[in-house]
Amino acid sequence: MEKITVREIINATGGQLIGGVDPDRTTVSGVSTDSRKIKEGDLFIAIVGERFDGNEYAADTLKSGAEGVVVSRALLDGQIPKGRFAVLVKDTTKAMGALASYYLGTLPVKIAAVTGSVGKTTTKDMIASVLSMHYRTHKTQGNLNNHLGLPMTIFGLDRSYEAVVLEMGMNHFGEIDYLTNIAKPDAVAITNVGDAHIGNLGSRENILRAKCEIFHGLKPGGLAVLNGDDALLYSIEEHISGTGAAPEELSDLYDEIDQGHFAFHWAGESARCDYRAEDIDDTYPDRVTLRANTPGGSFDVAIPSPGRHMIYSAMTAAAIGQAWGMTNEEIAKGISQFTATRLRMETIEISEGITLYNDTYNANPQSMMAALRILSNAKAPRRVAVLGDMLELEPYAEKLHRQVGALAAELPIDTLVTVGTRAAFIAEQALESGMEDVRPCRDKEEARRVLDELTAPDTAILFKRPPAAWRWRSCANM
Repeated sequence: MEKITVREIINATGGQLIGGVDPDRTTVSGVSTDSRKIKEGDLFIAIVGERFDGNEYAADTLKSGAEGVVVSRALLDGQIPKGRFAVLVKDTTKAMGALASYYLGTLPVKIAAVTGSVGKTTTKDMIASVLSMHYRTHKTQGNLNNHLGLPMTIFGLDRSYEAVVLEMGMNHFGEIDYLTNIAKPDAVAITNVGDAHIGNLGSRENILRAKCEIFHGLKPGGLAVLNGDDALLYSIEEHISGTGAAPEELSDLYDEIDQGHFAFHWAGESARCDYRAEDIDDTYPDRVTLRANTPGGSFDVAIPSPGRHMIYSAMTAAAIGQAWGMTNEEIAKGISQFTATRLRMETIEISEGITLYNDTYNANPQSMMAALRILSNAKAPRRVAVLGDMLELEPYAEKLHRQVGALAAELPIDTLVTVGTRAAFIAEQALESGMEDVRPCRDKEEARRVLDELTAPDTAILFKRPPAAWRWRSCANM
């Protein structure tokens, strides 16, 4: 982080300075919300959560080396050491967002933002991998994509960076609006509109509305790269261009988007996509190959991760890379050097031909079905899927779990193990659809015993959203 003055902090947050420092000469060189990790020169922001109140630790951080604190409760006399300061604000979380937005605006950096129901972390990583071939690039670490993680990602920037890729997550209306107005991106990407969080938002149309909040912060005339194979997303283009009949209940949303005069690119494999994957070969257990057909020419691509769905991340990254002046050679190299974030379809080879597919970070219907398709391409003679509950889907939970079960029965998968009450619907539907070896388990203890029986040489095992404590404990000792 570049140094910023107390004056800048006050102006950005609208706070009140407490302490006898010169606001124009006193600076901070880092930001932290964890009182246990304070470094000399840091600004501690006292976040208030459901189970904690950072204000209670503010005075201690000043003794531990913090240059200053941002608090929503005034410190007592004598709690601010000489030469240190406090800034009093109404809401420390909002103050943190405001400060991050101000700080990002001081840096000469290109900003890309990614959201979507499925694949946003993978797409964020892919875009960053491509951009890093030309620009010094920073990105959201792991899944720190919320109202606290995104500002902290921004504070990790300094003037040596030329590009940043920010992931934006949500499960309610208004959350992406908040994040995108902090970032004010030059380019945005929406990976798809699926069923994740449909229990909170009520319908896919509402999920689309929530995802499209990302346009609220996109700079006028900015770039939008969307999944052209997603019918609901593509209805934006149909409405704006007048080539199709978009859902009437979404016309107000599309009119609002149209007023931004954004540049749209469409990524996928259908003919309507201008960044189109062709000659796709997804039969490899560890990679996908394709021919990228783009406005800037065609070139071969090798994605070092399994699954046909990876084409969307690759084509989205290609669109942003070309828009930002990169060559096709740079883009292809960036895609080939892609590395997924942990717990996103990690492939782990164990002795005696046992392959583990670890895709346990989270689960929704689309990602679970994509994972099953990857397992079905495994070269091992035996294929075992271990599937857990998918959350935030009510009142559609039974229907959506059953869709997964039907697919599991359709694919060449030998054994299905389910864990939990919702996942029991997956097992029930798989049995009804003709799958023979289905093992529904009530809890992780029962599932562990089942896995002890199933783990054998020359087996591929997919773990998708089972409890973290036993993701592959039964297999790790083989």
